[in-house]
Amino acid sequence: MTLHKSILAMAATLVAAPAIAQTEMPFALDWKFEGPSAPYFHALDAGYFEEEGLTVTISEGSGSLDAIPKVATGAFPVGFADINSLMRFLDQNPDAPVTAVMMVYDKPPFSVVGRKSLGVEAPADLEGKVLGAPPPDGAWAQFPIFAAETGIDSDAITVEPVGFPTREPMLAEGNVAAITGFSFSSTLNLKRLGVPEEDISVLLMADYGVDLYGNAIIVNTEFAAENGEAVTGFLRAVAKGWKDAIAAPDTAIEALMQRNPAADAALETERLLLAVNDNVLTDYVKENGMGGIDEARFANALEQTKSVYEFQTAPDAAVFFTGQYLPDDGSLMLQ
Repeated sequence: MTLHKSILAMAATLVAAPAIAQTEMPFALDWKFEGPSAPYFHALDAGYFEEEGLTVTISEGSGSLDAIPKVATGAFPVGFADINSLMRFLDQNPDAPVTAVMMVYDKPPFSVVGRKSLGVEAPADLEGKVLGAPPPDGAWAQFPIFAAETGIDSDAITVEPVGFPTREPMLAEGNVAAITGFSFSSTLNLKRLGVPEEDISVLLMADYGVDLYGNAIIVNTEFAAENGEAVTGFLRAVAKGWKDAIAAPDTAIEALMQRNPAADAALETERLLLAVNDNVLTDYVKENGMGGIDEARFANALEQTKSVYEFQTAPDAAVFFTGQYLPDDGSLMLQ
């Protein structure tokens, strides 16, 4: 075979060779496509997941607990969920292959949101009032710790089970005096419903002695055991998405609006910035980067949880969170 024919044969072989397969990693969010989900869509549009050899699709959720069974069953390899709800799920399902691998809400957005005109400005004001709380809500799950830390009498509060879609409208209409929810979601939903900002009181549980962490990236451990590099790549892409969103929130919101064109861009930008300033970019994260946890704080969070929830077996922090998949190349620094 002549040199010319050899080159042509090699070229034909290269053309015929299949492309390197991307790892499929569908991602289950905790909630709707709102401001705090913009960093993930931006990471997708910026090609950060593709650079890691990943094909990522993002699905909305219906609450802080929603992604946990989805990931535990393997329907989704990765998700976004409340780590405190994950702890209780694993206590009740000890063999479930799911754990947290990247802390996102270093300061959780769990809050009680009330209206000053209805007499709610401080925790003690809840006594004698009606509190609207969706049963699957992550903030409601932590309310007993908030009550214990603030010394309020839970028996003096009338709890009204409400649905997620009716929670803020009921408060806006005055049918309840306060609700449990994520601070950035409930606050801006109330503003959108016409409640004046100066009438809204936000009692962030973390400001009242609740030492818990918030939502984290969770992973199916069986998937992670076989695809460790893919998981690390996913976390690196997520960190890049958050870093960009902090530096240029408008760009991240553009990616969100592509998926939710009915959203109010200005409102969702404000919601994203609330999440960044109150929950993601904490002093700890500024110093250490996103994703990790402080072991002493996590131990205290477990003790607080034990005060209101009876574990079936002694809780082991290593079962609930591992940092083994976090990238160590500096990509976790957000500023």
